[in-house]
Amino acid sequence: MLKYDEELFLRLVEKEGLAFRGQIEDIVDGISNRGYSNIFLIGAGGTIAMMYPYEYILKSNSTINVHAVIAAEFMVMNHRQFSKDSVCIFTSVSGTTQETVAAAEFCKERGATTIALVAEPNTPLTKIVDHCITTGSETHSFDTFFMLLYMFSFRFMYNNNEFPQYEQFTKEVALLPRAILNAVNSFDKTAEEFAIKHKDTDYHMMVGSGNLWGNTYSYAMCILEEMQWIHARSIHAAEFFHGTLELVVEDTSVILLKGEDETRPLMDRVERFAEKITKQLTVIDTKDFEMEGISEEFRKHFSVSINWSVLSRISVYLERERNHPLTLRRYYRQMEY
Repeated sequence: MLKYDEELFLRLVEKEGLAFRGQIEDIVDGISNRGYSNIFLIGAGGTIAMMYPYEYILKSNSTINVHAVIAAEFMVMNHRQFSKDSVCIFTSVSGTTQETVAAAEFCKERGATTIALVAEPNTPLTKIVDHCITTGSETHSFDTFFMLLYMFSFRFMYNNNEFPQYEQFTKEVALLPRAILNAVNSFDKTAEEFAIKHKDTDYHMMVGSGNLWGNTYSYAMCILEEMQWIHARSIHAAEFFHGTLELVVEDTSVILLKGEDETRPLMDRVERFAEKITKQLTVIDTKDFEMEGISEEFRKHFSVSINWSVLSRISVYLERERNHPLTLRRYYRQMEY
């Protein structure tokens, strides 16, 4: 596969990522034993989008009070639920994202418990927080972060007496890297065909819901807009029929990200409409991918990882077909603003 090292992926995500389980359990157990009032999932851009699935999972499976918030807004909004008893979780690939670092300092100064997942060691974010897991590599960092956030989220639920299936769940988390690899292999040709077909498409509608809403938001903004300079919009399936439907015409590119959680019927409704109107409908459905050894009960949660991994194959081929490196920026980190 183009720009994909399977052995490196398995080493970074399967072997090294799963090795953090004990450390995560120690962190969460210590916090749970002391007691806490709520959890804040804090990020900026792609990393706040990464938090949305876990906010959805916790809100729909737990009584734990959880808030996913954008770092810069959080610091100015006087969030009345935030206190010294809050647990604040951050993610950053570089460990230098300005808004995230500032938010971590903000939370730490006010006595909250701070946790960070960072790819690059010895960076500003790693030095601020109370607990830090440093994966050591930017390569496949989102795949690894997703796995670590599963372990954090479900350990908090387990300690809250809400998830007795925890041991089985963690066994299946260990199977997820192989499931991702199989999905990537099976989707690769489709990803290439999409990129060839749409290399000159100048606008995409991306629709998602539930625990795939974060991926939808992130791919439209961080990949298509930021990394490829393509006009894109992310639309929640529950809101699609409150405005957006009027802009769909015969040649509108509509990309549906379908998962397996409780919101799937919302996506089905959008699909039924879109297939009547546009000839440029793309449906990426996690049900199409085998997850060997993973139970039906947990597939809906792992759809987040599967979906993001196959989307990433589209990115690689768009880069090639458009001759536009994913690292190219006009403004981001290129100037002061």
